[in-house]
This record gives sequence, structure tokens and C-alpha cells, in this order.
Amino acid sequence: MRVLHTSDWHLGRAFHRVSMLGAQADFIGHLVTTVREHAVDAVVVSGDVYDRAVPPLAAVELFDDALHRLAALGVPTVMISGNHDSARRLGVGAGLIDRAGIHLRTEPSAAGTPVVLADAHGDVAFYGLPYLEPALVKDEFAVDRAGHETVLGAAMDRVRADLAGRPPGTRSVVLAHAFVTGGQVSDSERDITVGGVAAVPAGVFDGVDYVALGHLHGCQTITERVRYSGSPLAYSFSEADHRKSMWLVDLDATGAVTAERLDCPVPRPLARVRGALDDLLADPALARHEHAWVEATLTDPVRPAEPMARLTERFPHTLSLVFDPERAPDDPEVSYARRLAGRSDQQIAQDFVAHVRGAGPDEQEAAVLGEAFDAVRADDAVREVAR
Repeated sequence: MRVLHTSDWHLGRAFHRVSMLGAQADFIGHLVTTVREHAVDAVVVSGDVYDRAVPPLAAVELFDDALHRLAALGVPTVMISGNHDSARRLGVGAGLIDRAGIHLRTEPSAAGTPVVLADAHGDVAFYGLPYLEPALVKDEFAVDRAGHETVLGAAMDRVRADLAGRPPGTRSVVLAHAFVTGGQVSDSERDITVGGVAAVPAGVFDGVDYVALGHLHGCQTITERVRYSGSPLAYSFSEADHRKSMWLVDLDATGAVTAERLDCPVPRPLARVRGALDDLLADPALARHEHAWVEATLTDPVRPAEPMARLTERFPHTLSLVFDPERAPDDPEVSYARRLAGRSDQQIAQDFVAHVRGAGPDEQEAAVLGEAFDAVRADDAVREVAR
């Protein structure tokens, strides 16, 4: 069976205030053409179909167009909700849409109920695990501790139990939206840390033939059977070096996996340039970036006059301007943002406690802080769904 694996469309998202709807529509067209030209048997979309819980009308219309075009091909499509989606909104009409061969899996309770497709070698069971917010699904999975590994492990137990009851030789594909250990992050993914932990080990998914992951925006291979397709478009300058693509996955009669990367259309290349303003404007080696979307980091010790106006004379598509004067690390003028780079919300809060009272929180206090951050994030998730 030939499966096309994609994820993280983020329909409705802008790139530094530039609308991406046109580029997203081009991607949908490319997806449909790829399905037809490569004789794809099934399409899987591993979450974050939309960029937010209540997407703009234009994004909903593009999604509707995508569903109609995929259904017209007669190729089954399995989709799950991600952490950016409202599972309840995305799942509206799922039962009816099922009849058109578009299978929306947004309910955690259905984790062990697959979409079963068949080819010349028998059945392939597709299990859709929507993004599982631990605080919201721990009761559904009857787990004592609300953590990503715990709830995903419980969901996979249901998958393995269902698979064990199916005819011998049934192959299996799992769609999941999660941060798996070993994955490389970018700046455009929303943090899903719970209790200080965001990642789950790949071993959680043992026992199935292929795991189609979503959430991380870079295409990457965790193991031969566990892969991220990444987002089809770049959504941050941290993705400037990404090769945006989809996985074309072949499952043979035994469930062995062969995977090929298929490139996605690039609306405009990204470039990150760094240096003093006058050097950036004069360097002939930067001519190749003159038609790219540009993030410019200026290292001038004193902020130049009208830097954006001067930059856009040479780089008309400059979208981001960062000031990072070259100073010694112990210089008191080193920016607050640089001091916080790479630190989690809880680490920043603990540093604040240490600054205020002269000593950081003890183990019990750190646990209380962690519980508070988890509670706020879970409450945000509930509010988004309710909107």
C-alpha cells in the first residue's frame, strides 16, 4: 500500500504578517497532483490542519476545497487534530464526511478504532491518535499521572489490543501528533511541555508498521518506521535550511517500509543575514538573497538610522529586523531576550524567585510552579475549544 504522509498545514497562518493562503492553496494543488501522479492509495494528515482553534473563513474555505478535491480522487484520507486545532470543531460532520472517504479522527476515545483499508495483500489498519493534552484526557485513559508518555502509552495499548484481535498479517499505520525524543525543533511550534517534559520516547509506538508523526516542522526520520513529514511551508526563519517535503511510504506485504521524500513548492526562499548594516548592503556574496524573504540581524554597536528603509532598497522582501550588537557576554547591555534564549517558562520563573529572595525554589516549590504552568496551559486549551 502506498501512503502519502503530510502534516502541519497550519491553514490560515501568516509569515511575519505576510498571508500564506496563496502558498497554502498552491500546496493543496500540489498534494492533489502528487496523489494522482504517484498512484497513492491513502493520504494521512497528522494534525495541525489549521493554525488556531477558530480559523479565519478563508482558511476554512481552503480546507473545504481540499476535502472536495481529495474525495473526488477516490483516494481515502485519514486526518487527526493537532495541538493548534480545535478537535471538536474539526470533527464536526466526521460521520457524514466518512462516507466520502475522508476520515477525521479527533476523539481520544476512538484511539483503538481504526480505519481499515485493503490492498492486494490484505488489510491495513490506520489508527488516528489526535493530539492528547494530558490534563484533558487522563480520565479517558484511566491514568494516574498526566504526562505525554503516560497518555500516549495508554492510547497505544488500545491500538495494540485492537491489532492483536485482527487477522494475522494485518499491517498497521499510526497517526500521532507529539514531540518524540530525537526530533529537531524549530521556532514555529507551540510548546507542549507538561511537568517539565515535552518529549516521549519512540518506543511508545512499538508494535506497528509505520508511525506518521506531526507537530515538528522539519521533515525527519526518528527510526525507519517513525517519521515526521514536517510542515509543507516554512513558518519561521529558523526553518530557512529546511527542505519542505512529504513522505511517500510503501508498505509491502510483510509491512516492511520504503520511504521517499517528495519536495513541496517553495513560494519564496528564506535567508538569514547577519552583520553591520553597511557590510550587508555592500557584500556581493549576498546578491543571491535579494529576492528572498530576509531576516537581518544587525551587529552595529550603535543602532543605524532608518535601517529597515535602507535594507529594503537592496532586499525588498525583508520581513524581520533584529538588533544584536556585538558585545562581551558579561556586558550589562546584553539583551534580555538573549539571556532568556533557550530557557523554559518554568526555568525563567525559578530564576525570578532566586532573584527576588536570594535562593531558588526547593523541590516542593518547583513542583508547585510546574503544576501552575500545566494548569494554565490546560485551561488555555479548554478555553480555545469552548470559543
